[in-house]
Amino acid sequence: MLSVKDVSDILQITPQQVRNLCREGKMKAERVGKSWIISKSDLENYCASTSAGVAEDQLFYGLGTPIRSNKPIALSFFSGAMGMDIGLEQAGFQTLFASEIDNACRKTIVKNRPEIALVGDIREFSPQSVREISGLSEFEEIDLVVGGPPCQAFSTAGNRKGFEDDRGNVFLSFIDMIIGLNPKYAVIENVRGLLSAPLKHRPHSQRGEGHPNLTVDELPGGALHEIINRLEGAGYAVSFNLYNAANFGTPQKRERVVLICSRGGKRPPYLEPTNSEDACFGLPKWTTFKEAVKGLSSNDAEYISFPEKRLKYYRLLKSGQNWRGLPDELQREAMGKSYFSGGGKTGFLRRLHWNKPSPTLVTHPAMPATDLAHPEENRPLSVQEYKRIQEFPKDWDIQGSILDKYKQIGNAVPVGLGRAIGTHIIKLLNGEKISNYDNFSYSRYKCTNDKEWKIEFEERIKKFEKQRLLLVEA
Repeated sequence: MLSVKDVSDILQITPQQVRNLCREGKMKAERVGKSWIISKSDLENYCASTSAGVAEDQLFYGLGTPIRSNKPIALSFFSGAMGMDIGLEQAGFQTLFASEIDNACRKTIVKNRPEIALVGDIREFSPQSVREISGLSEFEEIDLVVGGPPCQAFSTAGNRKGFEDDRGNVFLSFIDMIIGLNPKYAVIENVRGLLSAPLKHRPHSQRGEGHPNLTVDELPGGALHEIINRLEGAGYAVSFNLYNAANFGTPQKRERVVLICSRGGKRPPYLEPTNSEDACFGLPKWTTFKEAVKGLSSNDAEYISFPEKRLKYYRLLKSGQNWRGLPDELQREAMGKSYFSGGGKTGFLRRLHWNKPSPTLVTHPAMPATDLAHPEENRPLSVQEYKRIQEFPKDWDIQGSILDKYKQIGNAVPVGLGRAIGTHIIKLLNGEKISNYDNFSYSRYKCTNDKEWKIEFEERIKKFEKQRLLLVEA
């Protein structure tokens, strides 16, 4: 079912015009409260009976006709603004297929890559239909399937319901899609929370004294354990690590879990870093914010504004400072109740440092606890600076409102990380040597690669079994 806004975006008319069509009976719709919902079939019928002239495939899927090349083939899921896919293309892949349910992202994809077959919710498609849409025969080899399923179900900032959340269920649908498509390689990108998310979530109010002990499915890491079991059961070897994008040339300290899955049972090596924080291993140092935005004009910068109550404090802060850089007598005033909360609170009244990579970009640069302010100017980062930090090409046209643009860019996989993944997979396809460095620090956390994580998870299982036996004996 589509909302009034969905239909207005598709038909490029105002929401009020859509409401008028529904109210006058010109477009079949169902009244829900004070608004309307419209089914896809009813919208198709409206378009067919009027001069709207929007073909069904373009209306919902933007189906292009991919022109095949001799490059390795990639199919992209949960494509967003295509940061991952741009990186894969730069590495030498051809993307034939994309899937995305967000309207603004779909517009961005169609605007920049109209030749790519684009669909919506992957749960509405089978592996066979994905092949057909992509112009692939039943037995034609697929080199790479890549995707970053919705991460909110596993985020440490959320309720962490994992696969009990609809978004978590989409994750399992993606695993089934990978197995059904049977590519040579698959890459899954997600947040750090995936490493410790349970398969089944138990509310904290139902834990501890007076409640039964956690089951195996409720242990931290259960969700990832289930994912790996499914992939290995289908013949894939899986390696993963928590990668800081700054180690691959991105001017941003952004950490994401990347699973690399290899058909045939041979465990893939970790990604090959191109940069390091302190120029160790003979690699260039991390790219800074100043280097990223060099030559960018502020005359046509597109950005939202901070409220005046925050600007009074920003005028006192310099590059790299946050609220702790204020005079002592103003810190409590600036922070309000948050002054007494726990945690580092480093995102409050935060100016970026000229000579360091950006912190992780968020979907809105002016939220109080995750401010992303320019190092000197009294404003949040601009859309253009967001694009530079995420390494989008200058001519990549992000569609939608300014908040849509921030959200799409902030949610994207950094292009540099996508390029590193693409280069890595092509080397594996060609049987080329992968250079890894012993004891290289891929992230700031411990036990975040498959080898260390597996040891830790198995210890957790042993501890659980020991507790269970003690209870049985008692």
